[in-house]
Amino acid sequence: MNIKETLLTLSNACSIGEITRAGVLTENLLKKYADNVTRNGLTVTGTLKGESDYTILLDAHIDEVGMVVTDISADGFLTVSKCGGIDLRHLPAKPVTVHGKREIPAVFVSTPPHLSKADEVPTDITDCKIDTGLGSAAKDVISVGDFVTWRTSADVLHGDTVCGKSLDNRAGVACLLELAARLKGKKLPCNVIFLFSDAEELGLRGARTAAFNTEADEAVIIDVSFGSMPDIADTECGKLGGGVMIGISPVLDNSVTKAIINIAEQGGMSYQREVMGGTTSTNADVIALTKGGIKSGLISIPLRNMHTDIETVKISDIVSVCDMLEKYILSGGAMNA
Repeated sequence: MNIKETLLTLSNACSIGEITRAGVLTENLLKKYADNVTRNGLTVTGTLKGESDYTILLDAHIDEVGMVVTDISADGFLTVSKCGGIDLRHLPAKPVTVHGKREIPAVFVSTPPHLSKADEVPTDITDCKIDTGLGSAAKDVISVGDFVTWRTSADVLHGDTVCGKSLDNRAGVACLLELAARLKGKKLPCNVIFLFSDAEELGLRGARTAAFNTEADEAVIIDVSFGSMPDIADTECGKLGGGVMIGISPVLDNSVTKAIINIAEQGGMSYQREVMGGTTSTNADVIALTKGGIKSGLISIPLRNMHTDIETVKISDIVSVCDMLEKYILSGGAMNA
C-alpha cells in the first residue's frame, strides 16, 4: 500500500454527520487486509486472528471538524455552528463546501481591510457568514441542518511533507491501514482489532461506544498531536520528522507505555515523549474507562496547523508509527507485562 497516496485520498474524503465517504473508503480498503470488516455509520472495524485469546485494540478516529447550517438569510448568506473545534481566526475568505441537495461551493465572507478595524477578529462563529453566490435561490438547494466542510485538496508540499484537511486523524487511519496490510498473513501472538471510530471531535463518542462491544485486553490509540512551529515552545510540541510521539499520562497504563518505549529503544527507533499531566484529549480517555477498564497507550503523529484545512504532516512520521506498531503487535504488546 502506498501510504502517501492513501493519505491524500483519505484527506479529500468528507466524514461529518451523515457524510460518510471516508468511512466507506476505509471499509473498502480494510476488507483487503482484515477479516470480519463491518461499518456502522462512520465506525469501521476489522480483525486479525492471533494464536492466543489476548486481544489488542488499535483505534484511530476517522471524523473531521466542520460546521452545520443554522440559518439562511433572505439574500442567501449562511450562518453556521461549529462541529468540533474550529479556529475562528482562519475563517474569513476560507473556501468551503455546503452539502445541500448538491455540493455547493461557497466562501466565508471577508471584510476588506479598508473597512475593518485593525485588531478586528471574529469572537463567535455566528458572526462569520458564508456566501454561496446563490442569493435568494440558496433556500432552494440548502436547508438548515446541512453540513459544511473545508473545500480544499490535499497536496504534497515537498518530499514527504503533505498538507490538507482532516489529516487529524486520517494520518492515523492511513497508518492503521498500512499496518493491517503488513500483518495480513503473518503468525500473530494475539488478536488484533482495528477500530476507525467516529465523533472523536464531538466528545470522543464513537470510541466510547465501539470499544464497549470489544473484549480487548489492551488498547493503543493512534492520533495526532501538536507539531513544531516557530511560535510554539519545544516543550509544547513534537518535531515533524522526529518520529513517534509516545504519550505519558496518568490516564494511560504504565505497562503499555513502557512496552511501547521498550520496543522503540530495543529497535533503535527514534521517538519523542509527550507528557500530559492529566487527560490526553484523545480516545484513550474514554477507552481506558470502558467496561471494567481497558489498559491503554497512546502514540501520536506530529501535525502542524491543527483544525484547519492545511494541516501538515510528514509521511516518515506515519511510517515510524507503523514500524513501531508492527513490532509491538508481533511481540505480543503488553501481554506479558
